Amino acid sequence: MPSQKIPPEIEKLLTRIADRNYTIGIVGLGYVGLPLALTAVQQGFDVLGFDINEARVADLNEGRSGIEHIDDEMIAAAASAGKFWATADFSELGKPDAILIAVPTPLSKQREPDLVYVERSAEAIAQCLRKGQLIVLESTTWPGTTKELVKPILEKTGLVCGEDFFLAYSPEREDPGNTEFHTRSIPKIVGADDDSSRELVGAIYGTLVSEVVPVVSAATAEAVKLTENIFRSVNIALVNELKLIYDKMDIDIWEVIDAAKTKPFGFMPFYPGPGLGGHCIPIDPFYLTWKAREYEVAARFIELAGEINTAMPHHVVNKLASALDCSFSRGLNGSKILVIGMAYKKNVDDMRESPSLKLIDLLVERSANVEYHDPHIAEVLQTRSYPQMRGMKSLDLTPQNLQSFDAVLISTDHDAIDWATIVEHSRLIVDSRNVCNRNGFFDSKIHKA
Repeated sequence: MPSQKIPPEIEKLLTRIADRNYTIGIVGLGYVGLPLALTAVQQGFDVLGFDINEARVADLNEGRSGIEHIDDEMIAAAASAGKFWATADFSELGKPDAILIAVPTPLSKQREPDLVYVERSAEAIAQCLRKGQLIVLESTTWPGTTKELVKPILEKTGLVCGEDFFLAYSPEREDPGNTEFHTRSIPKIVGADDDSSRELVGAIYGTLVSEVVPVVSAATAEAVKLTENIFRSVNIALVNELKLIYDKMDIDIWEVIDAAKTKPFGFMPFYPGPGLGGHCIPIDPFYLTWKAREYEVAARFIELAGEINTAMPHHVVNKLASALDCSFSRGLNGSKILVIGMAYKKNVDDMRESPSLKLIDLLVERSANVEYHDPHIAEVLQTRSYPQMRGMKSLDLTPQNLQSFDAVLISTDHDAIDWATIVEHSRLIVDSRNVCNRNGFFDSKIHKA
């Protein structure tokens, strides 16, 4: 990308960014937006956060993060110092100099992109858009969203992108619960379609993170994020399929992977599981398959990976049914099942798209009586796809409770769970994470799934 002479008005904005005389607004204060807000505060910026959930806004302003791995003290300190304030009043969007959009981008039941939150955010910004503002989309989406969807909404104001206001895309790379990497230490991709926007977005994130990686356009940056998630989805699908094959051959997929990863080149370990969870991997690949149809391209590899991963909860439930039949000569109908783990991955309180939700749904469909235990999720809150589970509460993990169930189904392998107690007091265990063997427990009542 050839360097261009920077216009004087952009130079002034760059100076304000460097001097921290610049306010950052963040739309969406969840697992992506809140860490980003705290990082901006830590780097000396004033941050105004926006969220449609008024109860969440009130909690944040009172110093409660609502996210397990983000300390309340960090929120309280930022608020008491006057560096961070949350609001549900979107008429305040004219105040920040930069607005970073970090809202959900789910799928419809037909696996089509649902960009209603992005659209509503852009429309709210357009109501208050002023000259000099920088708008950055962080939500994962199909290549072209920033240019084809967000830009036209903002330009309906009569202001011109690249001249009056500035627009860019920078995909989020948050990994909740990861203690090795955090917002500041993860390199940030930035892309924009004009030089001024590119300069400003690079400058903003250059102050927030350790490394900025510029790409030539917003669409390229959007494609980077999808590629990262598709890479994981496809490789997880591969080991899930290998698990099904090796299971028929009486070969342990976990032992195969552990042996294969000793090769110092040409192999990267991925692990099977009960299904995909989290916001990114189960959803994002289908944003590209949807967009690819516009160009008459069939994304067969991605679709196949999705089919395999989507089928895994059914496989796990069938393994549980088979284990019950072999062990006790009974089926799922009327059986008491305890699901271990409601979060989509270990050591977090995040249950977005968790395979545990699908597992419970399938078990209930087959007339099982289901409860769950999760040290990180005391109660199931509202979900998009499983509203009937709202209000379910985590059961205490006691010997008496364990002995009252016909089987335990391990879906999430939290470190905080007492696996020894589970192995000792459970009648039957179906382990979809290989956590029992990893912790040195080998027993005939443990069945891998």
